[in-house]
Amino acid sequence: MMKKLSKILCALCVIFGSVSCADMMDIDSELVEFEKDHNLDSPSDTVYSVLGIIHKMQVIADRTVLLGEVRGDLVSVTDAASSDLKRLASFQLSEDNKYNVPADYYAVINNCNYFIANADTLLSRRGKKVFEKEFAAVKTFRAWTYMQLVMAYGSVPLLLEPIMTEAEADKALKQPRLSVDGICDYFISDLAPYVDVKFPEYGAIGGHDSKNFFIPVRLLLGDMCLWTGRYQEAARFYHDYLAHKDAPHVPSFIASSWPDAEFKSPNRAFSHSYLSYIPMEINRYSGIVSELGPIFNSDIENYYYFQLEPSKSLRALSAAQTYCFVNKTGTTADTIYAPKKGLLSDIYAGDLRLCTYYTYNRLNTDEYSEFSSDYQKIFKFSAESRITTYRLSIAYLRYAEALNRAGYPQSAFAVLKYGLNPDNIGEHVDSVEIKAAGSLISFDPLVFTEELTMGVHSIGSGESAANAHYTLPMPSESLASYADTVAYQIPLVEDMIINEMALEGSFEGNRYYDLMRVALRRNDPGYLAAPVSERNGVRDDALYTLLMDTKNWYLPLK
Repeated sequence: MMKKLSKILCALCVIFGSVSCADMMDIDSELVEFEKDHNLDSPSDTVYSVLGIIHKMQVIADRTVLLGEVRGDLVSVTDAASSDLKRLASFQLSEDNKYNVPADYYAVINNCNYFIANADTLLSRRGKKVFEKEFAAVKTFRAWTYMQLVMAYGSVPLLLEPIMTEAEADKALKQPRLSVDGICDYFISDLAPYVDVKFPEYGAIGGHDSKNFFIPVRLLLGDMCLWTGRYQEAARFYHDYLAHKDAPHVPSFIASSWPDAEFKSPNRAFSHSYLSYIPMEINRYSGIVSELGPIFNSDIENYYYFQLEPSKSLRALSAAQTYCFVNKTGTTADTIYAPKKGLLSDIYAGDLRLCTYYTYNRLNTDEYSEFSSDYQKIFKFSAESRITTYRLSIAYLRYAEALNRAGYPQSAFAVLKYGLNPDNIGEHVDSVEIKAAGSLISFDPLVFTEELTMGVHSIGSGESAANAHYTLPMPSESLASYADTVAYQIPLVEDMIINEMALEGSFEGNRYYDLMRVALRRNDPGYLAAPVSERNGVRDDALYTLLMDTKNWYLPLK
């Protein structure tokens, strides 16, 4: 099964494009293999080699989104979808599916391995190590790629040396495969020394600020700790990134809102809050262009036939939320709740995020028209030449997930409803949890102010701090101990966090893996099988049965 991968690895052995600084992202399509024992010992090597690796990451960028979204419960395939997407959605995961190409991941990994093995880390100029920033960035690229690979395939060989010959590839691929725990444990140790190393700054490249190309080490470490059950460490990594004294990230998001109590037309505002992304080209002449736009959106090239659409499950989850705002008149303040019925569009009911980045229109076309009469736009993919790896709101939600599982459900819920700052923590987290959580919920009061801080749920559901229907779960009767109450709250708060991740991160490639992570944590395959099999409004019994066996969750590694 690994023979094809072995041959492809040899063909793709350590390739970096050789380009001018003006065309850094326009990597030569010719594959040029480095000579054996070639060392990276020139400062000019840094830019060329790192951008060559990013070029390889462009190949897998769309796939990371599709593998994490099409197999989840937030999108449905349309009749116009390709056979590969339909098979992916139904978990008919054959080796010849176009989205099942592990060699593309190993091409990134092999390039990273070559850089790590050959970069002269002792080379200095004016007292500074030339390759230090790039070395840290490349190690992070490798770890992130392995994370995507093992989440998709379940277990994979861990290759840490550059492969230059077919014999080396055959030997390497006979190594025992590591699960997500094994992969994460290795890279947590591998990346930990680089949490404070600053990444390169190459300025603007292809219309992008190049500093956004690099994956925040602490966030990646937080994710890996989250997957391996190291919740206290995960919360520490997330917190120390978000509350960093030199570069704090205040949860001050752009929110969609109803302008008044007439509830006619909402003000739509998508909170991008990018922390890092893979840059894509804006046209095929320049290189690799994202195909997500034509897959999710109607355009001239696809004759308006989009292939994926919001599922009934996502629509139901969005409509189930309760929007509210505070109406202040003089010295009084009333909480106004938006209606669920009688709106100009059904999609306006509940949370406003779905109507913010999704529109649908029925066009007047005759039966002979070559164009579809269904017209859809998902603005997360409109004219975007980037594939997001981290956004601030998602980072806060994973921080909340880690806090909750570390035993601090009140703090986790505060991330959703209020936003964490010293005032909100003092008001909404009890003294026992404040003492136990300690510095994990410590924020600079001069930076994280009440005026600038908001809960993630407020991005789409109004002023959640005032919402009497959005509350911390409490047992109906007092339990025997404080610990019993915490144990009662943790799974329920976790459900709220996972729902919020769906509302905030839909279509971005996270959903399937969010469900998988919690299902594995709870040893409950039904946590994934039930929502995925019910994505279209009714349970697909055959799909449910298939997914109750965790072996069917992963792509076949060919």
